[in-house]
Amino acid sequence: MLLHASARFTVRYGEDLRFAGQELPRPTRRRFETRHGRVTAWEYRPGPEHDDTTPALVHFHGGAWLMRYPQMDDWWCRYVAATAGVRVLNVDFRTGPYVTYPVAQHQCHDVAAAVAASAPVAVGGFSSGGGLAASVALQARDAGSFRPRLQVLAIPALDLAGEVPVRGGMISPQLRGLVRRVYFPDPATRTEPYASPVLAPDLTGLPPALVLVAERDTLRPDGDRYAARLREAGVEVWYDLTPGVDHYFLTEDPVRARTTMAEMARRIRAALHD
Repeated sequence: MLLHASARFTVRYGEDLRFAGQELPRPTRRRFETRHGRVTAWEYRPGPEHDDTTPALVHFHGGAWLMRYPQMDDWWCRYVAATAGVRVLNVDFRTGPYVTYPVAQHQCHDVAAAVAASAPVAVGGFSSGGGLAASVALQARDAGSFRPRLQVLAIPALDLAGEVPVRGGMISPQLRGLVRRVYFPDPATRTEPYASPVLAPDLTGLPPALVLVAERDTLRPDGDRYAARLREAGVEVWYDLTPGVDHYFLTEDPVRARTTMAEMARRIRAALHD
């Protein structure tokens, strides 16, 4: 609850990465019906001429399923809208301690499916948001609800059943334990594919993926394993490793971040405008 209340005052991730899109107007509030109630998504548009048929990236913020603060990724949403020429919908899904798995996973899928009803869609996110994007792609494939053009999985958390290394770093065993207790309290659910996509028995038929990892991040094995398994399943993967950095891979190396973000935006644009 403290994470929720203090986020707007304490979260500064990405402030040094505001490379483009600052001239865009404030995002507009959109409301979507989901199986767990109405959900807000903040929509960024590259220009006034764009409408609901404009291709869109549906984005899921990080925060370990415990921090409900989509504005933390305002810098990224603006950048993609401005440089890729697509709409970006930043989803305000519910998190622990107020809900538990699979509420956020279902809400994110339902919002993305609603957006995909009128436009080409990619899904993506950072950290736990990357895990949500992978989950949404799996849910969409299994339900036949829609097909994302691309999944953007940046420093993704993809295995909630496994342990993180005890070697320091931002994502610690203590944080993993907290996430489990609060959002994944039932141990039996932690191995389900929509909770831990890397444990899904079958990855065939999924959309192309951008998988970005950080060399010193304790979540790096999640991304490495998922990229390898996707390729084995015949899925096209662009894999990128930022050397020498921990979980906040873009902030720790803002010089390299310019190149990384530009390539991500280029691939998002190509997937959605092709």
